[in-house]
Amino acid sequence: PLWSVNRPTANSTTTSLPSTHNTHNYTLAMERVSFVGATVPVEIRALPALLAQVPEKAAAPLLKEVLAVAVSYIEGVSVSEDHVAGLCKPPYTQEVIGGLISGAIALLRAALRAPETSLKSEFLAADLEQLQIRHDFASMVAKLVTGPRRKAIEAAALQNSIRLPALQTLKWRVDVSISTSMLKRALKPSILMQMTLSDGRIHSFEVPVDQFHALRYNVAYLLKEMEDLEKRSVMQS
Repeated sequence: PLWSVNRPTANSTTTSLPSTHNTHNYTLAMERVSFVGATVPVEIRALPALLAQVPEKAAAPLLKEVLAVAVSYIEGVSVSEDHVAGLCKPPYTQEVIGGLISGAIALLRAALRAPETSLKSEFLAADLEQLQIRHDFASMVAKLVTGPRRKAIEAAALQNSIRLPALQTLKWRVDVSISTSMLKRALKPSILMQMTLSDGRIHSFEVPVDQFHALRYNVAYLLKEMEDLEKRSVMQS
């Protein structure tokens, strides 16, 4: 697509401290990890400079179209090249429109990836301000991410995404081999497991006792790590 041809460079923006009246949001953003993660994608870093090329008086229609294309892309709906090309009218070049769409896709994906319970409106506003996203565009993004449209976007994206089948049910039983062709008295236990996946496939396999204990230990260790991670302050916000 057009927005992937000319990728904006990371050097197209400059970093500056927020103004005095925005100190509260800046401090709030600095006290927690942004929804985009520790490393800001290059497409998002390029957004402030690209948005600066769109006059505020004529920005609303264009930015709405940019976000509409980004949402369609995330939902898996095909967007025609002619439609995107129609946005590339003077004074907006293909590079500017492509950069805006790429940045909008990256920004929305990152925001939708964050759980609704942790990404509150004030946190989202603080993060967008720290990223130096212009207020009018930030308001449109916040409306999509925190408004009623979010669930529909997530449902469509999930339906059209490529993913592996999930585990639906798991059954198990213990078998004991009393004897074998080599030994008259074996008495060796083993665990027979049967998995049913979400796509209807059923897999049956045998697990030796030592491997079952290794599996049990690793699962318990993982649960303990998840519990410790949830207790960290960054996960409480």
